[in-house]
Amino acid sequence: MQRVCFLLKVRTERLDEYRERHRAVWPDMIEALRAAGWGNYSLFLREDGLLVGYLETDDFEAAQRRMAETDVNDRWQAEMAPFFEAGRPDEGFPTLEEVFHID
Repeated sequence: MQRVCFLLKVRTERLDEYRERHRAVWPDMIEALRAAGWGNYSLFLREDGLLVGYLETDDFEAAQRRMAETDVNDRWQAEMAPFFEAGRPDEGFPTLEEVFHID
């Protein structure tokens, strides 16, 4: 199992709305994420807009490709892009190197 952690930056003036959107993620988006192999997926948001994502998957590149092929992902990313300083969050977000893990 591959553990993936990534960072993004949410616009500080949109933090409340970003939180609200994630209280009601579309059911078909959740279903697509699961089908694409995004498991144990969490997002953590700091008050300065730093967003930390974590997920577990068998193959992150394959999971990203599968999501990119879905219509629901295109619709979700188009709606979410204005929340981020760097545009669409699914295009090239930086991942962090795992340097330690304990079960």
